[in-house]
Amino acid sequence: MSEKKRKNHQNDESYFLASQWTLMRRKLMKHGLARFSMVLLGLLYCIAIFGNFVAPSDLVAYNAKTKNCPPTKIHWVHEGDFIGPFVYGLESERNMETFQLEYREDTARIYRIRWFVDGPEYKFWGLFPTTKHLFGVEDDGYLFLFGSDSMGRDLFSRVILGSQVSLTIPFVGTVISFVLGVLIGSASGYFGGVVDTVVQRIIEVLSSFPSIPLWMALSAAIPSDIPVVRMYLYITIIISLLSWTKLARIVRGKFISLRNEDFVTAAKLAGVSDLQIMLKHLVPGFMSYLIVNLTLEIPSMIIGETSMSFLGLGIRSPATSWGVLLQEAQDISSIASYPWRLIPLIAVVVTVLAFNFLGDGLRDAADPYK
Repeated sequence: MSEKKRKNHQNDESYFLASQWTLMRRKLMKHGLARFSMVLLGLLYCIAIFGNFVAPSDLVAYNAKTKNCPPTKIHWVHEGDFIGPFVYGLESERNMETFQLEYREDTARIYRIRWFVDGPEYKFWGLFPTTKHLFGVEDDGYLFLFGSDSMGRDLFSRVILGSQVSLTIPFVGTVISFVLGVLIGSASGYFGGVVDTVVQRIIEVLSSFPSIPLWMALSAAIPSDIPVVRMYLYITIIISLLSWTKLARIVRGKFISLRNEDFVTAAKLAGVSDLQIMLKHLVPGFMSYLIVNLTLEIPSMIIGETSMSFLGLGIRSPATSWGVLLQEAQDISSIASYPWRLIPLIAVVVTVLAFNFLGDGLRDAADPYK
C-alpha cells in the first residue's frame, strides 16, 4: 500500500471512529465566521475578566475640564522624529455661538503612552488591591480612546468596565434558563400523563406574565440598600426562573416524538435508567437545536439587560453597563454633537452578531446531514 493510500485509510478510519463531539469540532473549525466569532468573543470575555487592569481609569474618576472631549488622537512622529506612541496636550475654548467646549491639540506639550503604569487603585478579581494598569499616559496628560462623557469620565474605561456586567450576568441567567428548560421539558415529554399535565399548566401560568411590568415590580420589591449589581443579579436569576417555558415546550415535543423509538425501548430493556435515557439517548438527537437556542438566548439576554438598563429598570449609576451608557446618550441633540457616545451601541451589536455567527456555525457542525 502506498503512503498516500495509507494516510487516506487512516483518515477514513479516524473519521468513522470519531465521537460526535470530535466531528462537531472538526466541522466547526471549517466555518470561517464561527471561528472568527469564537476568537472575538474569547477576546471580549478576556477583556471583561481583566477589565480593571485594561481600563486606564475607574468609574468614579471625572474631570470638569475634559467634559465631552472627542476621542484622543494617538501620534507616533513629532516634527519628523519617531518617538513612539504619544498624545499632545489639550486646550479647550468655549464656542460663544453653540456654548460648547471645543478642544484642540497643544503641540508644545507631549505625553508619551506607557505600558504597565500606576493608576487608580482597584482590587484585582476582587481579591487583592493593586494600582497597575495596562497602559496610560505620563504626567498629567489625557488619553480618551473613545472620548469622554458629560462629566469628563473616560468612555473607554466605562465601556470596558460595563462589559463585566453586560457579558457575565446575562450569561448566568441564560445557563439557568437553559438547564431548567431541558430538564423540565424532558421530564414532561418523557413521562407524560400527570407530570406532563402539571408541567404544561405551570408553563401556561408563567407565560402569561408580562415582562416589563414584572421587571418594574421586581425592581421595586428588592430592598434599595442592596448593591446595584447584586440587585440586578437577583432580578436576572428570577427572570431566568420564569423564562425557561419556551425551550421546555420545544424539548417536550421532541421527546414525545422520540420516546417510542426502538432504541429507547432497547435501552429500557437493557436496564438503563430513565435519566440516562433522557440525557444520553434522547437529548443528543436534537443537540443542534439546543446549541442554537443557547447561543441565541445569550445575546437576547444581553439585549434584555441593555434595554432594561436603558429604561432605568436594571443597572443604575454609579454602577455601569452598556445599557447605562446608552441611557446617558439617549438625547438626540447630544448624539448629534457628541457621536462617540454611541460607541457602547457598537459593542452591543458586535457581541450579538458574534454570538449569532457562532450559533450558526455550531448548528451546522451539530447537524449530521451536513
